[in-house]
Amino acid sequence: MAGVGGLRMKNMSVPSTSGARLLKALMGLVIMLAGGLFVGLLWLSYQRAEETRQWTPVQGLVLLSEVVSEKPTTHSEVAHRSAVRYSYEFEGVKHTGTRVKRVEGASADRSKAEKVVKAYPPGKVVTCFVNPAQPDFAIIEHATRAGLYSIWFPFLFVVGGAGMVWSALRRKS
Repeated sequence: MAGVGGLRMKNMSVPSTSGARLLKALMGLVIMLAGGLFVGLLWLSYQRAEETRQWTPVQGLVLLSEVVSEKPTTHSEVAHRSAVRYSYEFEGVKHTGTRVKRVEGASADRSKAEKVVKAYPPGKVVTCFVNPAQPDFAIIEHATRAGLYSIWFPFLFVVGGAGMVWSALRRKS
């Protein structure tokens, strides 16, 4: 076999020891588990977003819409959140809701809260999606389905880790 500078090179394959194979299999398992964890989290995110699409839509009326700014601790930055209150009726019972999305939080960026407040001014008629099992719980915006669209990426880690485990454990002839 010709090598660099005219030198002949020997076969450079390294024999696989049982320790190296075990390490490779363990690394593959860790990669599979990490990928599987993220696949599971993205799938759960998708399922929760899809669940609200099955809730009962009813008409609601925005009563209040304002930006609330607060400083959670003396050493933290000011956090801004939108405070939206709306009324709706479900199965003949009047309710008041405060959630725009299922999961909400404050942000240091005031413009995010202002954008929500601008979208839902007082007096606006909105569609509320009511959880039939818990009629006091309603939202006016569904969560994104992005979890399903991006699940393929961590799934690559599951497949790659499985390939490492398989190659480490298969018998070589």
